[in-house]
Amino acid sequence: MAGVEPVVVPPEVDEVAIAEAAGGREDPRELVELLAVAKAEAVAAAAGPEAGLVLGCDSVFELDGVVYGKPHHAVVAAARWRAMRGRTGVLHTGHCLIQAATGDRGTAVVSTSVDFADVSDEEIDWYVATGEPLPVAGAFTLEGLAAPFIRRVEGDPHSVVGLSLAALRELALGLGVAWPALTGAEAPAG
Repeated sequence: MAGVEPVVVPPEVDEVAIAEAAGGREDPRELVELLAVAKAEAVAAAAGPEAGLVLGCDSVFELDGVVYGKPHHAVVAAARWRAMRGRTGVLHTGHCLIQAATGDRGTAVVSTSVDFADVSDEEIDWYVATGEPLPVAGAFTLEGLAAPFIRRVEGDPHSVVGLSLAALRELALGLGVAWPALTGAEAPAG
């Protein structure tokens, strides 16, 4: 992605337990930051100091002040789509970047508005039947089969996909790592 070739390590964290331990925080920005930190810490601890930079991310979708995570079940995804269609919600994505060798870290939360088309029940049923919305926050993917159902995105579109590249760059800079070092690509001569 954008020249960065990450090693993807699924974190061993219980997102529900972490959210419950936080006392059911209502602020979605605090929740995604907490979950991103937990994920990054888990991977950094398992990988050890030689891991380099470790990034943890998490997203939730907010509609009318209600926070939604992954639907996991078709009936839940369909109900969410019926509530979201023709409306605008906000996807919040938390990021935590840890320098594994030192433990230094930075966090960022990016919030992006997503405006949904007034999709039909038939379109919702088709989309849910594909299974695509079940494992993702908000029950939609900007880059996948739901793309034609999204009218507009206001904010960072990369954060809707799950990782704000602009936020990652800023976090890396905060840890003393410039973007070119993340890509491993050398600048052209001349």
